[in-house]
Amino acid sequence: MTYLVIGAGPAGLAAIRSLRDAGLPVEAAERNFDVGGQWLFGAQSSAVYASTHLISSKSTTAYADFPMPGEWPAYPSRIQIEQYFKDFAKRFDLYPLIRFNDGVSKLARTGGRWRATFDKGETRDFDGVVIANGHLSDPLMPEIPGAFSGTVLHAKEYKSPGIFEDKRVLISGMGNTGCDIVVDAIHRAKSVLWSVRGGNHFVPKFVGGKPADESNHRAKIVLPKWLRSRLHEPFARLLAGPPERFGLPKPEHRLYDRTPIVNSLVLLHLGQGDVSLRKPVKAFNGNSVIFEDGKRDEVDIAVFATGYRITFPFLEDLNALNWQPQFGAPQLYMNVFPPEDNGLFVAGLLEGAGVGWPGRALQTDLIAAYLKAKAAKPAAAQAFRREIERYCAAPADKDRGGHGIFVDFLQYKRDLKRAIERLS
Repeated sequence: MTYLVIGAGPAGLAAIRSLRDAGLPVEAAERNFDVGGQWLFGAQSSAVYASTHLISSKSTTAYADFPMPGEWPAYPSRIQIEQYFKDFAKRFDLYPLIRFNDGVSKLARTGGRWRATFDKGETRDFDGVVIANGHLSDPLMPEIPGAFSGTVLHAKEYKSPGIFEDKRVLISGMGNTGCDIVVDAIHRAKSVLWSVRGGNHFVPKFVGGKPADESNHRAKIVLPKWLRSRLHEPFARLLAGPPERFGLPKPEHRLYDRTPIVNSLVLLHLGQGDVSLRKPVKAFNGNSVIFEDGKRDEVDIAVFATGYRITFPFLEDLNALNWQPQFGAPQLYMNVFPPEDNGLFVAGLLEGAGVGWPGRALQTDLIAAYLKAKAAKPAAAQAFRREIERYCAAPADKDRGGHGIFVDFLQYKRDLKRAIERLS
């Protein structure tokens, strides 16, 4: 009885370790040349750019039993994080369990097991599969009428600000990546336009010289998300400034209903006039960009930080994961378990700042606990299975982001821990 883990990024590494430590035979397939997933700079699947730093502090992001070095900054760079995953894999002896440069090209159900066909042609059968392929690999580009004579790229293709040197630049997108690229471009470009649609909350990285997110994680009592939002929003608006005062749209959601922007520099540059705001892009015409309010600007480079599709290109039948077309994502109990007890599990498929890699490790510990309970504690496993089925039979929660995978990090991690206790 052997289990397969697809991917050796943060969730994949956690899954390999969880299954191995639970005494379950496991091996992993990684299409890239080393561990790290998104953090493996330059890998085909990576969306990391040269200036990338964590947006959550190292103490809240690192695996619970593998802290980052004390001498590292509070928000490490992508170079340090890439090394962190290599060190993690070495420390827990995970490298021998991973086949590199050989991903899974096809996964199909056969005779109660899962048949994996690897890139290099080998075919193997497994009793179960943990899918940890990530969800930042398939860029979502808007369909914009007209032809553009300049350079158009998705944020995933962006790696270094050198491409902006002395150019007229447009960045579209209101997420953390879009904000980072705006700040990168300002120091190189002739001019920078920033096209935004909806609003978002801004939170500082530091408060009183300490990482701003640490106090949330130390809370002994988990307040309901709506109450935390009401309590913390005024402080965020005080510390970072109301975004609408900088000309940005006022957010229509509460603070903890979406991942906030952790970037004060972009507001500074807005206040200094280093970047000009624009409405969403309506059309291209030669080297001109036409916006929804009728404004027109000449641009050399247009970068779209417009998100990603959730895809499982190797899976023959997406229904095996309870696929929901309206969300473009599967509906899974705890973002992990499909309703059918079919040996498929997903790790790392979530949105929500604060979950960090400890949250992903809890996901994979729960998978291992469930698999062990099926043999050692069948009544507990059956009760858990009924929880899964009830959740997946209910209407999808509309308050979980565009893909339906957003979680409240404090409550989510508590729920995972409680589920592990019930199965252990």
